[in-house]
Amino acid sequence: MADQDGAVGSPTPKRPKRPARPKHPRRFRRRFHAGGSLIVTALLLFVLAVGYGPVPALGSALEPGGGVWNSGGNDVASSKTVHLPGMNGAATVYFDSAGVPAVHARSDADLFEAQGYLHASYRLSQLDLERRTAEGRLAEIDGPAGVPSDTFELQSGLLRTAQATWAATPKDSADAQALVAYSRGVNAYLAQVRKSGAWPTIFLLTGVFPKDWTPIDSLAIQVLLTQNLDYSTGPLDYALFEQSLGAERTMAWFPVIAPNQQQPYDPGPYRNLGVSPLPATQNADAAVPPGARLPATDLSTPSDSSNAAAAVGTPSGAAAAATDVLSKLSALPPAQLHAFPDSNSWAANGPAVSGAASLLAGDPHLQTTLPSFWYEVELSSPETQVSGASLVGIPGVAIGRNQWISWSMTAGENQSTFFYTEKQSPDHPGQYFWDGAWRDMQHVHYTIPVRGGTSVSLTVDLTVHGPIITQTGQTTAVTWMGNYPTRLLQAILGVDKARDFNGFHSALAAWHAPALNFTYADGTGDIGIVAAGYYAQVAGGSPWLPMPGTGQNDVVGTVPYAAAPLVHNPSNHVLATANQRPVGPDYPYYIGTSLNAFDNGYRADELYAYLTSHQGMTAADFQALQTDATDVLAQQIVPKLVASLTASGGLTATQQQALSQLQSWNDKMSTDSAAASIWATFWSDYVSGVFQPWWDATKVPVTKDKQDLQVSDGNPSLDEDLQVWTMSDPTNAAFSPPGHPGGTAQSAMRAAFTKAVSDLSGKLGGAPATWQWGRLHTREIPALTGAPGLGYGPAPAEGDRWTVDATEGDDWNSAFGPSWRMVTTWTAPAHGTAQAIYPGGQSENPQSTWYQTFIADYWAGRLRPLPLADQRPATPVMWTLTSGG
Repeated sequence: MADQDGAVGSPTPKRPKRPARPKHPRRFRRRFHAGGSLIVTALLLFVLAVGYGPVPALGSALEPGGGVWNSGGNDVASSKTVHLPGMNGAATVYFDSAGVPAVHARSDADLFEAQGYLHASYRLSQLDLERRTAEGRLAEIDGPAGVPSDTFELQSGLLRTAQATWAATPKDSADAQALVAYSRGVNAYLAQVRKSGAWPTIFLLTGVFPKDWTPIDSLAIQVLLTQNLDYSTGPLDYALFEQSLGAERTMAWFPVIAPNQQQPYDPGPYRNLGVSPLPATQNADAAVPPGARLPATDLSTPSDSSNAAAAVGTPSGAAAAATDVLSKLSALPPAQLHAFPDSNSWAANGPAVSGAASLLAGDPHLQTTLPSFWYEVELSSPETQVSGASLVGIPGVAIGRNQWISWSMTAGENQSTFFYTEKQSPDHPGQYFWDGAWRDMQHVHYTIPVRGGTSVSLTVDLTVHGPIITQTGQTTAVTWMGNYPTRLLQAILGVDKARDFNGFHSALAAWHAPALNFTYADGTGDIGIVAAGYYAQVAGGSPWLPMPGTGQNDVVGTVPYAAAPLVHNPSNHVLATANQRPVGPDYPYYIGTSLNAFDNGYRADELYAYLTSHQGMTAADFQALQTDATDVLAQQIVPKLVASLTASGGLTATQQQALSQLQSWNDKMSTDSAAASIWATFWSDYVSGVFQPWWDATKVPVTKDKQDLQVSDGNPSLDEDLQVWTMSDPTNAAFSPPGHPGGTAQSAMRAAFTKAVSDLSGKLGGAPATWQWGRLHTREIPALTGAPGLGYGPAPAEGDRWTVDATEGDDWNSAFGPSWRMVTTWTAPAHGTAQAIYPGGQSENPQSTWYQTFIADYWAGRLRPLPLADQRPATPVMWTLTSGG
């Protein structure tokens, strides 16, 4: 059967998998100015058309989620009347001066058709490239450079999952009707562009043009975003760590429960309610049939015994399989894999706030890009009244506020991806052994069209666990929660309409993947956090490792929604989620390990320290907290470092000056702080100095997954270990690597400090007082094309990995950060005000004045009003959308 884009596949949809996280080289990207746009565009067209040096033709232009420029010049809206087939009545769109539309429609169907038309009008390249990435059609426009991505996504099954979701969605449901209406809006704009020929340049250049939009396309983008937020390769990394460091040291340094004290937003008490079966599904990649087996009663710490009892293959085979998969992932384009979590959201009520029933703040952190993942919109119909951040390709508002409530979200970071080693035998070709019998593998076939090259044939083998991702070393399949058909749009539309916490909580019962922490506040003073999503449970074994696929270790269900992490109106009147583990160590279910990307808790510590020590907070306080640059880890470690250096003596003059900077420091990672530079460099050298000798001695294969296998202060487990050892176990054996007995925390700190001062002297020169953090640390907002002229920055920036205003990046240059900042104030039911900002603009076209509209305010930490759509902008620009054609 042919899918809507022409790739040949099975009629039975299947489920997707997940790529590697984005990194950007530290290149200077000049701020774009409209006056130079034509020269820049002409140069880029040449480079992307023919390739230049290491850049393949069109290669870096087509990263997932990317937008390219239009050929039509400035696309600022002017008043007009547009005829859209399918509209039931007239709708109006009012644009403010920044390009934010307020849409007024007579029904939800007309509302979402208008939204689809708007997304296509200002993000058509982004829409098409996201669709192509999800559905394995990137090479058709990108050429051979897109084949690894297409192969991975078709193998993983994002398109199969989208097809299965649409097949399982009742066509008379609100979410199905929204998807159909949204598709009509996109297609109405496509019809206009086909008639006028005013295509974005990328389509004119390649001669490959978008096909009509379908609901399946929106669902495929939904699964792609899920993949970006929760598909992980942790078990493969654990397999390689065990092969090198050994099983005992691996689990001591990367334990299930982090060794440092953390602040879960749901401290308990907890309930063990068994498991909920996974839903019946038409997706042939589905894991275990519902109710096949139930796991043990205690799911909090799965045992290792069943792994050993049912062992399939060898440790070296598992390592070879892990190596092969990770090497394939390294060939994927940026922005397809899960990035380190840095999101924040918190709320307060009662005496903690002043002049309000409740306050809420949120800043989900993603890759900051031009254009953004978000498109700000205000939507109004008799049924819907909502405003905030919409996701390009999907109707509704994902984060924002309505008349009654407001909400934000952070990534759940639980383990959602499980790897299975399938038992095969030469006596049973094409089969695998599961649940006591030999089973036939299923097969699905694809043809990948390649621009300027030969089409590629692909066959995907499937077991009950999902797609086979490698047969190197051991035949390995992957079970991923994002592969299950899930009606996330049903949840989004339900949240958009919710009027109270019960309605909000009820709507999120339909949210399955990715698992997210949804923070809530309303005009009655209610606040809360709801953990929505699949928290998968296995029958036994060690899910953080690749497991035997013979049946004893299968995923058999999920944590029941009633037992998932939750907090509602806590007695201290404040709550916060910052990607920390949401529950304490006595939670009766397994949700992941310290290596699973749970944050190490330092941002949550700062949030709770601030929130619990303040009364009568206002929106201004919340806004200031969003840009807070206090490093909680430094607060703990620097006094230990100062004490060690003071006691040891013998410092050089430069080292003494550096020590003096630390002694007078306020623990804030400010751009003008020299102590911040000394601290950050010290901690990086401290982590490296303690762990790198072990990595070298045991030959950890870092090149197989540089993101997660290397020694880095970006590894949360290593930070947690070193924090605990420094504070309470200074003679831990880790300080004495092979051949270097007698090491302690004090000796390791002194060595790291000496190296840090030497490093900074060489890099920055001059006296330590001149080593300002802004000279080392920058942020940027790159164009997703990677083009130097179309991004913003880098520029000096505050913060680090552990501050509330968090950053994440290589060489202290961050292209990750708050992708949408929002603060809402509720004074009474239906009386709320909101402010928000995101780094970018409404248009993907660099020649438009709406390309970088919000960046200056964003960089300065300022928010803009976020009204409901019924609060009509004062600008005279208005579109009238009517039926007909």
